[in-house]
Amino acid sequence: MQMTGNTILITGGTSGIGRGFAEAFHKLGNHVIVAGRRRALLDEVTAANPGMSSVELDIGDAGAIGAVARELIQEFPALNVLFNNAGIMPFDDASGPIDDAVAQAVLTTNLLGPIRMTSALIEHLKVQPRATIINNTSVLAFMPLATTAVYSASKAALHAYTLSQRFMLRHTRVTVQEVAPPWVDTDLIKKSGDPRAMPLDAFIAETMKGLATEVEEVVVEAARPVRANPGPNEHAMINAFNTSLLANPIPV
Repeated sequence: MQMTGNTILITGGTSGIGRGFAEAFHKLGNHVIVAGRRRALLDEVTAANPGMSSVELDIGDAGAIGAVARELIQEFPALNVLFNNAGIMPFDDASGPIDDAVAQAVLTTNLLGPIRMTSALIEHLKVQPRATIINNTSVLAFMPLATTAVYSASKAALHAYTLSQRFMLRHTRVTVQEVAPPWVDTDLIKKSGDPRAMPLDAFIAETMKGLATEVEEVVVEAARPVRANPGPNEHAMINAFNTSLLANPIPV
């Protein structure tokens, strides 16, 4: 994608990876709009980054998405980049009953949220001189973490959706890129300084370099073996990965 001269909406932009990307794009001179549920956090981010805009949005509310999209198009007619970043990651146990309300919240936020947000803005994006949709999935789409089964499944589904979306937009001005983060040290799980987690600043810097190219899928170097794992023999790596995490659990 072109890295400057954009008007960029980033959902889930008040913390973690979302805020990291918002500030990185802002420093390049783009007009960044961060979206999130809590006004206090939105105000904190915009105060720390003069010139950045914000909008209150609950990505789990289909009606709110439509209303906010209409407001954005009116207020920011040059909006040409949608970064679908908002997500939640509760732990679960697929060997027993899964809390239905929690499962629905994960799928509504992580999968339907990007689908609905894109649907609300896609016709506007198509008429821009150039436009980009960035979907934030996860390496867990390719090597699921057994203790976050629904989250991993939601990201696998978003990856599949992204492949279809990119193909269907191939003859338009809208390009589609996917970001598949590894474990990054943020509060999505619990920011703890765990050495197995990639520092946020390093992740953002490496991923921004990837986004600056025309590559369809941006995966940091350390996560490429995980991305390459799916196939008929994928079970050995998945089992080893989950066994190692059971022996040394992720802090929650």
